[in-house]
Amino acid sequence: MERLSKSRAIALLLIFCGILSLFSWRLFRLQIIETDGNTDNTEVYVTQTRVKAARGDILDLNGNILVGNRASYDLVFNHYVITSSDNTNESLLKLIEKTRELGITYLDHFPVTAQRPFEYTLTDYTTAWQGYFQSFLRDRGIDSDITAPLLMQTMRERYKIPEEWSDVDARAVLGLRYEFDLRGVVNLSSYIFMEDVSDEHLSALLELNTPGLMVESSTVREYHTQYAAHILGTMGAMTQSQWLKVKEAYENGEGPEYYMDAQVGQSGFEAAFESYLHGVDGLRRDKVDKNGAIISQEYYEGKEPKAGNNVETTIDINLQIIAEDALANIIDWLKNEENSTTDKNQEQSGRDVEGAAVIVMKVKTGEILACASYPTYNPMTYNEEYDKILEMDFDPLFNRAFHATYAPGSSYKMVTLTAAMELGGGRIGRLFEPGETILTLGKYREYEDQGFAPACLRWNANPGRTHGLIDAPKALECSCNYFFYHLADWYVSGATLDEAAKGYGLGEKTGIELDEAVGYRANAETKAKLYTGMLASWGVGDKLNAAIGQSENRFTPLQMCVYVATVANKGVRMKATFLNRVVASDYRTLIMENEPTVMSTMKMSDATYNTLVQGMKQVVTGELGTARNTLNNMSVQVAAKTGTAETGRLGSDDGSFVCFAPADNPEIAIAVFGEKAAHGATLGRVAREIIEYYFYQAKASSVSTYENQIS
Repeated sequence: MERLSKSRAIALLLIFCGILSLFSWRLFRLQIIETDGNTDNTEVYVTQTRVKAARGDILDLNGNILVGNRASYDLVFNHYVITSSDNTNESLLKLIEKTRELGITYLDHFPVTAQRPFEYTLTDYTTAWQGYFQSFLRDRGIDSDITAPLLMQTMRERYKIPEEWSDVDARAVLGLRYEFDLRGVVNLSSYIFMEDVSDEHLSALLELNTPGLMVESSTVREYHTQYAAHILGTMGAMTQSQWLKVKEAYENGEGPEYYMDAQVGQSGFEAAFESYLHGVDGLRRDKVDKNGAIISQEYYEGKEPKAGNNVETTIDINLQIIAEDALANIIDWLKNEENSTTDKNQEQSGRDVEGAAVIVMKVKTGEILACASYPTYNPMTYNEEYDKILEMDFDPLFNRAFHATYAPGSSYKMVTLTAAMELGGGRIGRLFEPGETILTLGKYREYEDQGFAPACLRWNANPGRTHGLIDAPKALECSCNYFFYHLADWYVSGATLDEAAKGYGLGEKTGIELDEAVGYRANAETKAKLYTGMLASWGVGDKLNAAIGQSENRFTPLQMCVYVATVANKGVRMKATFLNRVVASDYRTLIMENEPTVMSTMKMSDATYNTLVQGMKQVVTGELGTARNTLNNMSVQVAAKTGTAETGRLGSDDGSFVCFAPADNPEIAIAVFGEKAAHGATLGRVAREIIEYYFYQAKASSVSTYENQIS
């Protein structure tokens, strides 16, 4: 009896479940399937909305914000509300017409041209967006090979676009209908119709009362300086390769989460420090009624927006301003023919100067204090003036500081002297000794019978004149080519010359966080790569030309700054860096602090170091010093070397200038390059302004600190 009662209970339960399932199915058909788009009987819609997280700030070493964010508003659609409303197409057309009237654009990912003849524009979108389009076609049962005109006709019929509407209006509305329906095909958050809407435009658009159109608070990247454009960098939509990279990193637990349409750093600091700056967007669950009124909003668990971290760089924006202005001023000075110190009919005047760059670095740490490239542009108006920038001469978008490579000319001569005093390898069979002298004869005739007899500039200017018997410091002072031809021929080999250049970081990566050109050193391997046949062979002439900074030597201004800093640091080469530290978004928590890193150490005796420094001092103070007229009589003693490099191009030679200060206790190193600047000594004026500001600021800071001490 008990078993029978139990069986009846089970049977009754099954019947009840069946009836409940039947009613549920009927309710689903009535509310979803049989509505034919009319869902007035549905009271609540649930959507997920992405809430943008603020990106971290970029600051200079003194805490000045260089790039930050400002509050903005986005217009976002709840696609359920708009597609369930009466007269959807008409409401959308009114909205579109208002944007046209206001002269503003909105986001549209429908890959078809805006007007006839209709063509696909898939190549304008990432592979991910192309994939979304294919998913849309499959979901709607549309052949993936359909032509753009036929697709437009098919969609006009599907979405009941009035026949009397123009093709332009129909295409515009279909673009929005595509965006709405795409959210039901692939896992995308709510459609952002417009970003960073001004208050005036926001008011005008909201007056239309477009169903489902909502305002969301957001942020927009904002530059706080018109300087440092090449290193601050730019933002942009992710490319497909970037998307796959960050997606893989996130899945492996090695990086933050990204949405496919995220804006990411594309150059400069924005790209280099992307992993620190990137904020993780939140995901919110929104409940609205059929009229679009918000019922409730709450974040999914663990999906609250998280602001990015703030990056403090090594740049001193005040010194950066001095460097950029000084660079621009010397270019203007050179172009003014009244300032030319040479015959106006000669090409070597520098009046045809083109681009230039300057780097300022801390000797002991490798921290870059300033990095300027000329010509430049204003990052605050970059987007508005982009087309104009593209039309400007000498490519203002090109960062010459660490993307351009140049022959260093005589600025390289400390490499040759180091090789002769520390490494040797030449046919004389010993090292060049401190205090040793060489009788310079103007024209180096050792290989004259082979058609190679290079001469010193003094001889070329006045045949028969020489520098006579001189030691190494004097040779650096007057930049005597003959002296360094002799060193290269007798005291070093091609291998030891190359070893010294490598030890100084020339033709090597500097370690900066940004992309950089590496350039190359003049050696047999480089020549074999650059030339073919007889031209590819490496001979003694190549070695001698390399010794004075010519031949195939090509280095970036940044590498030259690392080089002169390594001279100042007695052979210790520091990793170049733009990163000081990273702090949390609230500025209260230290995330990481960058530590100075030694890249390599080159053996250098006290005798060699003292010889190098003495020679570089005499470049500034000596009677024949090539920078005497530029840097002498400063309050801070400077060690420097000038350079002029032949390029093979028409017009003036390139100019280079390197230095460090103070000479006896180096703090900063500077490298300046000028394309067709003619003479490196002229560029020393840029370094002078930087040095005067840097040490005046340090002195003022010291006095200020002393005066504010509590006794």
